[in-house]
Amino acid sequence: MTPNGSLRLGLGALALTFVATAAQALTIDYNPARAEELRACDDQAYRGKNDEAQDCFTDVFSNARNNTLRGLAAWSLGDLSAANTLFRAATQRDPNSVFTRIAWGRLFVATHQDDEAIKLFREALTSDPNNAQAKLGTAQIYVQRFEGAARGIVTDVLKQDDSLIEAHLLLARMNLEEGKLEESEKNLDRAMTLTEKQKFPPLEIFALRASLDVVRGNDGERWIKRALEYNPQYGGVYLAIAHHQVMRRRYSEAVTLLRKAIELEPKLADAQAELGSNLLRLGQIEEGQKHLALAYEADPYSVTTVNTLRLLDRFPEFENTTTDAGVAKLELRLHKKEAAILRPYVESLAKSSVETFSRRYKFEPKQPITIEFYPNHDDFAVRVGGLPGIGLLGVTFGYLLAMDSPSGRATGDFHWGSTLWHEMAHVFTLAATDHRVPRWLSEGISVFEEWRTGPTPGVAVPFEVLAAFQEGKFLKVDELDSGFIRPSYQNQVQVSYMQAGLTCLYIEERFGFDKLVALLDQYKRDVSVTAAVKGSLNVSTSDFDKGFNEWVKQRYSKILPNIDSWKTQYTKSIEAAEKEDWEAVVEPASAVVEMYAEVVDSGSPFLLLAKAYEKTDKQDLALQTLIRYRAAGGWEPDALRKLAKELLARKRDAEALDVMNAINYGDPLNSESHMQLADALLAAKRPQDAAREYRAMLALDTHDKATAYLGVARALRTMGDRPGSRRNVLEALEAAPHYKPAQELLLEIVEGRE
Repeated sequence: MTPNGSLRLGLGALALTFVATAAQALTIDYNPARAEELRACDDQAYRGKNDEAQDCFTDVFSNARNNTLRGLAAWSLGDLSAANTLFRAATQRDPNSVFTRIAWGRLFVATHQDDEAIKLFREALTSDPNNAQAKLGTAQIYVQRFEGAARGIVTDVLKQDDSLIEAHLLLARMNLEEGKLEESEKNLDRAMTLTEKQKFPPLEIFALRASLDVVRGNDGERWIKRALEYNPQYGGVYLAIAHHQVMRRRYSEAVTLLRKAIELEPKLADAQAELGSNLLRLGQIEEGQKHLALAYEADPYSVTTVNTLRLLDRFPEFENTTTDAGVAKLELRLHKKEAAILRPYVESLAKSSVETFSRRYKFEPKQPITIEFYPNHDDFAVRVGGLPGIGLLGVTFGYLLAMDSPSGRATGDFHWGSTLWHEMAHVFTLAATDHRVPRWLSEGISVFEEWRTGPTPGVAVPFEVLAAFQEGKFLKVDELDSGFIRPSYQNQVQVSYMQAGLTCLYIEERFGFDKLVALLDQYKRDVSVTAAVKGSLNVSTSDFDKGFNEWVKQRYSKILPNIDSWKTQYTKSIEAAEKEDWEAVVEPASAVVEMYAEVVDSGSPFLLLAKAYEKTDKQDLALQTLIRYRAAGGWEPDALRKLAKELLARKRDAEALDVMNAINYGDPLNSESHMQLADALLAAKRPQDAAREYRAMLALDTHDKATAYLGVARALRTMGDRPGSRRNVLEALEAAPHYKPAQELLLEIVEGRE
C-alpha cells in the first residue's frame, strides 16, 4: 500500500467527528493537574480494561464542563482530530490558558509534529516561565531527538520539584541509552517511590527496569511478568526493551521483542513501525514493508512511516547483483541509472575490504553483505531514519549497509571510497561481536582503518578536534559512547569520531595492533568497558585515560601550544590568497603546514601552498606539496588531477597511474578522468583495466562515444578478444562513421594484422 501523504493536524480547524484515530503505545499522564474524572478512566485503561475505559471516557466527553476536558477525553478515545479542534476552540476562548496549550502540545508530540508542539510549549512558558509541564513536554521531544539540551531541562525541572515522576523517568531513559546503568537504576528507584505515593501505575517503570535488566545481560522476565500482571495487554513493555536493543544495534533481538509486542497489541502502531524498520535493517524488505503498511493504517500521522513506504515503492528502480568476495558474498543494490558506472569500483573496493578485515580481525562473515548506494541523499536519509536531512554519509546495520552514492553529493563533498571502507569495517566489528561492541570502539576502528588501510591512508584529524582536546572536551573512555548518542555541544559527534579513532591509534602504537584485536574480542561476550580494557590491555580505564591524554599531547606537541598562532597564520594565508598576493601566501601557509599537517579538507593549507608555489612559478615545490598533501590523506579531485598531470609530464608514469586510480574513489563520474586513466593503462599494457575505464565512459553516456568504443576495441584486441574488438570498433563507426582511427583498426582486424 502506498499512502498519498501523512495526515497533519495543524493549528487550523478540523471537523469534530470521531473518524481520525491513531493507535499508539499506552502513555501515562503524570500531570498532577489532570482532572479527577479522567484519572478514574485512566485507571481502567492502565489495567487493560479497554471497554470499561472507553465507556468512561465517552461519559466524560458527553458531560465535560469545558472544551479542554472534552479534548482530553476525545484524545483518550483515539479521536485526535476532535481533540485538536477542541483544544483550538479552548485557546480561542481563553488565550491565556497555559494548561490547554500544554495539552495541545502533547497532542502534537503524539502525532509526530514536534515543531508545532514546541511552539505551544514556548507560548505556555511565555505566560508561565517556570511551568514544569511545559518544560517536560519540550524535554520529551529533545530526548526523542537525542539532543543534549534535554538533560539540562530535566535537571532544572527537578530542582524546582523533585516529586515529578515524568522527570525521573526521562532521566532514567537517557541514562540507560547512554550506558549509565547505575544512574538509571537510581532514577527508577526514585520514580517508583513517587509512583506508589502518588498512586500512578508502575507500567513504564517496569518496562524501563526490564530494559535495564536486559542491557545488563539478563532476561528481564521478572519485570515483564509484573507489567503483564498489571495490564495483560501492555505491549509497551516489549516495545521499550526493543528500543534499547535498537540503541545497542541488536536488531535481531529487537525484532523478536517487537513480534511479542504486536501479539499483545496488534494495532500498536509504534511497535508495527519499529518492527517494519528493523526488518528492513536486516534486509527482509517484503515483510518489513508489510508491517510498515499496518503501522500506517493504525497511525497515518507518522511521517517516517509514510516516507519509508514511499521509498520502498521506488526499490524497483534499483538493480540487484551478487558477486563473490572470497570468504563472503556481496549483494549490491545500485540505482539503475548509475549501476554500470559504479559497480566495478564498488565491487573491487568491497572485495578488498573483505580480504583486509577478515585477515586483520581474524573473522569471516557468516552471511552475505548487502551494500546499498543512494543517488538521492534524502532517500538515503529515509532509509536510515525515515526523515530527510540526516547528517551522515553511511550507516551499517550489521550485514547490511546503506550510503550516499557519489551522485548524492556535490563533487568534492565526500570520498565515497573511504565511506564504503569505513562502513565495511563496521560490518566486521558488529558481526564478530554479535553486535556487542560499544559504539565508540566500532566507530573508532572504522576511522582507524580509514587512516591505516583505506583508499586515502593517512591520519587526518580536523583542527577543531585538537581545539576541543585543548579545552578539555575529550571524554573518558568508559563515557565515550555518550558523545555519539546525545551530544552536549555543537560538534561533539565529530569530535567523538576522531577521539575514538585516535584511541585505536594509541592502542596500536602503545600496545600493538594485536591488542586492538584483543580488545574487540573482549566483546564476544557482554562486558563493561572497564573489564574489556583491563582484560585486553591489562590497565585500568583511569590509567588508560591518563596514558591516552599524554600520548595526544606528545603526538600534537607542535600544534597544541600554538593553536592561536596556527589560526593567525592560517587566516593570514587566506587573506593573502583572496588578494591574489601569492608571494605573501607562501610564508604563513608553509608555517601552518609545518605546525600541523593533518588538515586535508577543502580548506587545506597544503592546497593554498601548492597554488601559491604554482602561481610564483615554483613548479617543483608545488609538486612536492601536492605529493605531501596526498600522503597526508588529501583526496580533493581537482588537486589529484593536477598532481597526476604533473607526474605524467615528468615521466613518472607509475606514480601518475596510482593517483589517477585514486580519483575514481572520490570522483568516479568525470569522463575526462576516465579517458586519461584508460589511455595511460593501455600504454602501461594493462588492457583489462583500460577496458574498464573506457566502459565507464560509455556508462557515463559521454558525448565522445566513438573514442570510448575504440578504446574498448583496442583493449580487447590486446587481450586477444578479436570478436569483441570487432564489435566495439563497429560501434565506434556507428557513432562516428568517418572516424579514421576506427576505420584503420577495423582494417587491421579484417586483414588479421598485428
